[in-house]
Amino acid sequence: MLFAAAGSVALLAGAFAFQMLGYAPCEICIWQRWPHGVAVAAGAVTLIAGPALLLGLVGAISALVTAGIGVYHTGIERGFWDGPASCTGSGGDLAGLSGNELLSLDVAGGIVMCDEVAWAFAGLSMASWNAVLSLGLACIWIRAIRTA
Repeated sequence: MLFAAAGSVALLAGAFAFQMLGYAPCEICIWQRWPHGVAVAAGAVTLIAGPALLLGLVGAISALVTAGIGVYHTGIERGFWDGPASCTGSGGDLAGLSGNELLSLDVAGGIVMCDEVAWAFAGLSMASWNAVLSLGLACIWIRAIRTA
């Protein structure tokens, strides 16, 4: 269980390292971080209280949730399905805005698009790598449950 939790720590550290290198996360990238945080917390409680079925289940489910979000994000990046309007698309709704709304400075700038791949390795984006590695972590959590 501690090994699987350490895997989530490593993936979170990698995400923050990429962010420090200038790869700003999109909205869905942030979503993928939360379940890793839950898995890390489960690992921390395991370190204090010892292995338990409930902690293993929490870790495994967290890893599966972030893997699912990673698959969802990958599908958006590859154009398999639409993503949230808040971070995808081409701005096709601009026709309905007035000149004042278009020129307003009250709008948050620097929106990172969820349907654009910022970085890829071996043909897989960061979201894809998160999905693959998180599935591996889920398998480790499940194995730990079976041997605890």
